[in-house]
Amino acid sequence: MSTSTESAPWQLRQRIQVTGGEVAADVFGDGPPLVLVHGTPASSYLWRDAVPELARHHTVHVWDLLGFGASRVASGVRPSIAQQARTLADLVAHWGLTAPHLVGHDIGGGVVMRAHLVERVPSTGLALLDAAVIGPWNTPFTEHQQRYAEAYRSMPPHVFADIVEGRLRTATHRPMPEADAAAYLAPWSGAEGRQRWMDQVCAVTFEDTREVVDRLEHVTAPTLVLWGQEDQWLTPAAGERLAAAIPGARFDTVAGAGHFIAEDRPLETAEALVGFFGRHRLPS
Repeated sequence: MSTSTESAPWQLRQRIQVTGGEVAADVFGDGPPLVLVHGTPASSYLWRDAVPELARHHTVHVWDLLGFGASRVASGVRPSIAQQARTLADLVAHWGLTAPHLVGHDIGGGVVMRAHLVERVPSTGLALLDAAVIGPWNTPFTEHQQRYAEAYRSMPPHVFADIVEGRLRTATHRPMPEADAAAYLAPWSGAEGRQRWMDQVCAVTFEDTREVVDRLEHVTAPTLVLWGQEDQWLTPAAGERLAAAIPGARFDTVAGAGHFIAEDRPLETAEALVGFFGRHRLPS
């Protein structure tokens, strides 16, 4: 397995068939297993600069959610949080992992917690980063798209692209370099990308995390709730509420980071994860 992501452009080398479609994935490093789950409207590209530090301490598994990045959804499958959680359970079994550390960002937090609490995926430790778990967590922009989905689906692709790009640039606290913005936007380009975007927007609902919220008090795995201090999509107050609902959870923030915490501050994000999981490592 590879231990570096710096010598070549970010590209996931594995393709794994799951019940909901085909997942693009990869594995880096060596050590206790750790699975990274991104949110919307990102892909595993979010983790590219955090992976090298994480891979110094962990075997790091990354994947693109179904319908995101290089992953594809099977015909007739909705890329809902519930479906993504089932897919995460499939991947953990495929990789032969017993109780990995699970890290979820944005709706990836909802995916991780649903996989753990509903799909019964064991975990040695959990980390929820700017996570969409306790509602309401849909932003006004997402709600508007859901309400007027057909208008967005039929919008000229170049107009849609302008809207999506403007929205993406509010996900970080620091200005996003053009090359990085282009990498995030590439899967959503053209008419096909517009449809993929709207498919995942329309599939996202708080109903998929409602059952998770009802079970948060039963979480026993050590849990870190980590938030970008400058998050304008889900403010740190949402993180404080989430941490308070999970027994023994630790809440912390990363200065100078917006909603895309690992984009703004990749090293600080990785170090926070390594430090937390290192303190809660099970005896060998």
